[in-house]
Amino acid sequence: MDSISLPVVSPTFERLKRNGVWLHSLAGVLILAHAISHFRSESTHTLYFWCLLLISLDIFLLVIAGRDLLQQAPRVNLFFRLVEIVFFFGIGTLMVIAGNELTGIVHYLLSIGYGYLFYCERALRRTETLSFHHTGITIPDVPESRFLYWTHINNVNAAYDSIDISTSEDTGELRFDLRVNLNFDQLEHIKAFCRFYLGQP
Repeated sequence: MDSISLPVVSPTFERLKRNGVWLHSLAGVLILAHAISHFRSESTHTLYFWCLLLISLDIFLLVIAGRDLLQQAPRVNLFFRLVEIVFFFGIGTLMVIAGNELTGIVHYLLSIGYGYLFYCERALRRTETLSFHHTGITIPDVPESRFLYWTHINNVNAAYDSIDISTSEDTGELRFDLRVNLNFDQLEHIKAFCRFYLGQP
């Protein structure tokens, strides 16, 4: 039996795509709040203020007008995520230099958090695949795909449009909807793996 890979809809990836919009909104609000506080504290408005204002407005415009774009064009999403990382890091550095260490640390933590999101969202550029191998099953996950050995799998229920995997780990039941329905040969191929390694009928 050869390995088989199937394009699936991963619940973890879909959740990350949906939450990405709210995380962009949060970044826009925080950058706008910093721009407003900077506006109040200075008599002449510097380039820094206008940069903050424009970036926050760009993020809001992207969230309002381009919700689908964020999910369908991962490169655009990654670009704005990178901008958010740079701005939070820059704001944190300016706060530390100005003597506001606590505010600076909060912004550094935000920069690290958005950096982790950037790392996770890189995977959204690829099609999520579920693969059956002789040693186990590879499932799509965040931030990297996860490998389940056959010894950690209790049961696999494959249908033409979905695959359910029951594990002995904390994850328990995993369900993956297929992007393209299985044909008869693919379904038999998966069942052959399950008969051989799990003793399923």
